Amino acid sequence: MKDFGNIGWLFVAPAVVVLGLVGLIPLITVINYSLFEIFLLDARFWVGTEWYEQIIQSRRFWVSFGRSALFSTLILAIQIPLGIAIALCIPRRKVWVGIALVVVSLPLLVPWNMIPSLWLSLLNPETGILGRLLPFLGWSADWKQSATQTWAVIIAMDVWHWTSLVVILCYSALTTVPASHYQAAAIDGAGPWQVFLHIQLPKLYHVLLMAILLRFMDSFMIYTEAFPINAGGPNGATMFLAVDLGEDIKAFNYGPSAARSVLYFLIVLFVAWMFTKAQAKLYDGRSS
Repeated sequence: MKDFGNIGWLFVAPAVVVLGLVGLIPLITVINYSLFEIFLLDARFWVGTEWYEQIIQSRRFWVSFGRSALFSTLILAIQIPLGIAIALCIPRRKVWVGIALVVVSLPLLVPWNMIPSLWLSLLNPETGILGRLLPFLGWSADWKQSATQTWAVIIAMDVWHWTSLVVILCYSALTTVPASHYQAAAIDGAGPWQVFLHIQLPKLYHVLLMAILLRFMDSFMIYTEAFPINAGGPNGATMFLAVDLGEDIKAFNYGPSAARSVLYFLIVLFVAWMFTKAQAKLYDGRSS
């Protein structure tokens, strides 16, 4: 019998070529820019790794890094358990499954650039539903002057938008649990918590690693949703890494912004590599 083990590369090759064109070439260009002092695109001076040294040694970078890390931690702590809980609550009847999944997926259909506008309109004290109801709970009408409330808005906005992804991934994994496992658990008198720990959670391991990785990468470099809410304010309280990078780009600091982009790329790449190793180790442990 012929060995078709390498034929899969024929199907992967087009995607590799496209990714090389849209990903690798711009990355090389950014790395090149990060090594120069650029006044104009045709007037540049070699500075080597000077921008990298300045960024790593600056307090501004590490404070922004801390904000982004804290934001990602809060997002994962909320969305992963909430996504699992919602996936477990989706009804099992075929008619209701489709309806539930459609309703849950609706936030994913909203374009990224429209989400901040949607939430700002909801929080408008004159015309927004939330803007009229939240003051009864102690919410300030001038909430943009409060770091806590601004963080709450951005977190709530991200949870509303992206928890659906976790729900869909978890539900797809739960559908692979054979009905016989539930029947055996019922015969043994296992409770809901025992069923979750010993039957459902093992099926969620790989899916949860993927969900955590995807949500970390997106939340860690949040910009499109966060910047329009309060432009990094108040007083820089929501100046995340990507927002800080955007400020450098707007100031036409091409060299430093390119160096920041490369550093952020390396951070995300390192985390993705760590998750890949963890997933491989988990797979090896379960297969042995």
